[in-house]
Amino acid sequence: MLHVDIPTKTQIDTLIAARGDALVSFYVPTTPETQHIGQARTILGNLLKEAEAQLEAAATPKRAIWPISEQVNDLLDDDAFWSKQANSLAVFVSPDRLRAFRVPNRLSEGVHVGDRYFTKPLLRAVSGLNHAFVLALAENDVRLIEVFADLPPQERRVADLPKDAASANGTANVNSRSYSGRIGGAEGQNVLLRAYCRKIDEALRPVLAGRDEPLILAATEPLLSMFRSVTTQDTLVEDAIRTSPANMTAAQLDSAARPILDAEQAKALADLQDRFAALAGEGRALTDVEEVAKAATFGAVDTLFVDIDHVVPGTVDETTGAVTFAKEASAKTHGVIDEIAARVITTGGTVLAVRQDEVPGKGAVAALLRYAA
Repeated sequence: MLHVDIPTKTQIDTLIAARGDALVSFYVPTTPETQHIGQARTILGNLLKEAEAQLEAAATPKRAIWPISEQVNDLLDDDAFWSKQANSLAVFVSPDRLRAFRVPNRLSEGVHVGDRYFTKPLLRAVSGLNHAFVLALAENDVRLIEVFADLPPQERRVADLPKDAASANGTANVNSRSYSGRIGGAEGQNVLLRAYCRKIDEALRPVLAGRDEPLILAATEPLLSMFRSVTTQDTLVEDAIRTSPANMTAAQLDSAARPILDAEQAKALADLQDRFAALAGEGRALTDVEEVAKAATFGAVDTLFVDIDHVVPGTVDETTGAVTFAKEASAKTHGVIDEIAARVITTGGTVLAVRQDEVPGKGAVAALLRYAA
């Protein structure tokens, strides 16, 4: 079983905003198989030695180095912590605090030392394109299942979610042949089923409010069309799992949703890539790292594509956005791409951490601007 604690947007923002003379970021491949976790602990121990060497080379005072070493060594000795892991571990340490996040993504090992944390590898873990919600809707059962990229699906508890169509309407069943106004026969059944759908939609609102993950419907007619006709959920996708979910497990719903989610991801990415191509002629699309860094510094970037695996050592001027490249990473530098992504996030832009062949221009970054450069 994967044990995860994916950082929230607020936590990401806090990490991005952090500044200090000795901030260290560790990324360690891990495994949920406790009997094989020893290698991950060894990797973190070796990365700590590398971090200590970088800090000493940067003339960092020992009073700042030893608290970092002590906190990481304490973590290394915590057997309970290591017994519950996911696929990767991200650890952020300052002389005052250690924060660790277990994430489902498989991240490359590495250590980054500088005056800010290296957060770019986390962006894919928190990207909305990586998971969705499935509403499993049947006359006698309704469930909300959360589907992740690298995690088992989880059923979400939803307050006030009806148990079934009959109880939602305060009746023994929705197929009554007795008439009361329009309530009776096939017409009456439709009235009750629509009321059932409206109550479901109402219960979902506080759970899905502010979320941009796709909502995938698993249902058959007439409930499939009825829910679509009454829902207020703008994230409901056009495609659906067109089979009764009544006897499907969460794992089966996950498998059925996967092709739909993959198609939605591909469509969203293709739409953005098409938009990039269309805006390139208007001066609102950039692929040069130095140009993108300046645009991000002045809050001009609306959407940023970053190659999740690309690291560019160097610095970005806080005021002008000018880039100074370095031959290798050190305590005096920070990842240029990571810094660009951080500035886009803090100015309200969207960052998509993708593979290099998905970045327009196939480079390290590409940016859609809010206005012409």
